[in-house]
Amino acid sequence: MLADIEMIGVPFDGYGRAGHQAHAAGALRDAGLRDAFDHHHVFDDDDLALPDPDPNRGASTNLINEPALLAMTDALNRKVGTVVGAGRFPFVYGGDCSTLLGIVTGLRDQVGDVGLVFIDGHEDGRLLTGQLGERLPALRPEQLVVLGPRDTLWRRQFNVGTLADSRVWLAPLAEVADDPAGAGRRAIEELSDHVDRWWLHIDLDVLDPVVFPAQGLPDVDDEPGGLTWDQLTDLVVSLFTGPASCVGASLAMYDPDQDPDGAGAAQIVAFVRNVLVRPTISP
Repeated sequence: MLADIEMIGVPFDGYGRAGHQAHAAGALRDAGLRDAFDHHHVFDDDDLALPDPDPNRGASTNLINEPALLAMTDALNRKVGTVVGAGRFPFVYGGDCSTLLGIVTGLRDQVGDVGLVFIDGHEDGRLLTGQLGERLPALRPEQLVVLGPRDTLWRRQFNVGTLADSRVWLAPLAEVADDPAGAGRRAIEELSDHVDRWWLHIDLDVLDPVVFPAQGLPDVDDEPGGLTWDQLTDLVVSLFTGPASCVGASLAMYDPDQDPDGAGAAQIVAFVRNVLVRPTISP
């Protein structure tokens, strides 16, 4: 028996732009994302209703597009927790990794101990303040595994530490690229020692911009390197060899404004259909 899927589109852009990542959910639907789940019963909700984008920094968090960020966090907190609690598999798509602020707090508040597999080209570790900081922490270090970051030079430039120093299990890009399936198996074995349920998050900037250019900022050079689609496929498939169950997934960092012919959207839909859906999602 296959799980019921609840699709949750997130029209959010972390730079407060009207397009770009804010249009990712719509572009992926237009590319056939719903049909990727064709063997499942699918609840295809409307995108989250968010305030108009704001390119200024907010008074509470000092982050760009603060009104939409806070509304998104609240909405995902309620939505994801409710969907998992009802026995369905939420699939959150669009936006960037800040979607996790609502996802992991919703799981903590309404579901219980759920681990996080975080696949990303960057560790994305920073100190949050204000209304967001008050909600954290949502995970203990042993509830998190990180795969694929390649931002060492950036972190050194800005004197930002690594999550590995906080007892988080982490496999950087070189280790993952050398043996994606092996890295995935080690990660899920580690996580399964501490939780029996986990969430999968994939930031598509873990991919090499040569094979997936619709990431990052227009007119700004992306960090070189990254995984190929085949390596990402091997990595994700290997995660489902462990004893713990995946309760939901999120996919972020796609910019349709940098994908004029829709080739990147088609790659994403094929990846979801062939890698995430058939081999993995079951109650």
